Amino acid sequence: MNDFSLLISATFETLYMVIASMFFATLIGLPLGVILFQRGGRILGTIVNIIRSFPFAILMIALIPFTRLIVGTSLGTTASIVPLAVAAAPYLARIVETSLQGVGSNFIEAAKVMGSSNAQIIYKVLLPEAMPSLISNFTVAAVNVIGYSAMAGLVGGGGLGTVAINYGYQRFNVPLMLATVVLLIIIVQGVQWLGGKWTQKLLFKRGLS
Repeated sequence: MNDFSLLISATFETLYMVIASMFFATLIGLPLGVILFQRGGRILGTIVNIIRSFPFAILMIALIPFTRLIVGTSLGTTASIVPLAVAAAPYLARIVETSLQGVGSNFIEAAKVMGSSNAQIIYKVLLPEAMPSLISNFTVAAVNVIGYSAMAGLVGGGGLGTVAINYGYQRFNVPLMLATVVLLIIIVQGVQWLGGKWTQKLLFKRGLS
């Protein structure tokens, strides 16, 4: 496989890891953030903070037995999704909590006056009102996950990180290493642009309503 084909394949692997890990992290982080907002649980908050404080390289290694239990291996792109999702989930939980706290209390009071339940207030009032903030902050989280996905190459995680280490650094192929950096920058800029456009669109619609 030539360098160009290698880079194309690795780019798709990186996108696969980032999209899948953000999906699973959101499934975990969104309800966790809602619980933290509603109840402010000290134990849950402490657990979230502990996981957030782990350097990703250490967390990835520590989760190897759990990753093997889930996907049957600790190597490859699919295996990397597990530690990436675990690392991103508590960060997203805090993002959700903070974004919900930023919604004006008048919205909550109005919903209560109309007889809305707590679940209705969360999912029909708070989350829609916090959506621009959520999208903006989730974009930042996705950018961090892209960086983490490159670090996953240290333990055979696949993607551009693995190409940079195995085919670039270890084989003294400087142009290939630089190419992986450029591709990662392009992916980051693309994600940032999409997140910014989505946020602006939501804010524009809110301004018209």
